[in-house]
Amino acid sequence: MPAAAWLGYVVPKRHARRAVTRTLLKRQIRQVFGTLPALPPGLWVVRLRLPFDRKQFPSASSDALRAAARDELQALIRKIAR
Repeated sequence: MPAAAWLGYVVPKRHARRAVTRTLLKRQIRQVFGTLPALPPGLWVVRLRLPFDRKQFPSASSDALRAAARDELQALIRKIAR
């Protein structure tokens, strides 16, 4: 067991076809988890399970996609905190 929190993330190509979108999602993961006071020690992995709707987010790196990803990650963090 590591002495600190380690963060890993997986953004599969089948859920985010464009590299720009995958990079945006990875940056949002790092940003949201970086703002936390501290995670308990351990290995933490964030995995994109479902694709984002391309009709709802036509641009690969739109502000709407960035906000949706951030909101979903913050909801996940609230769930972890419980």
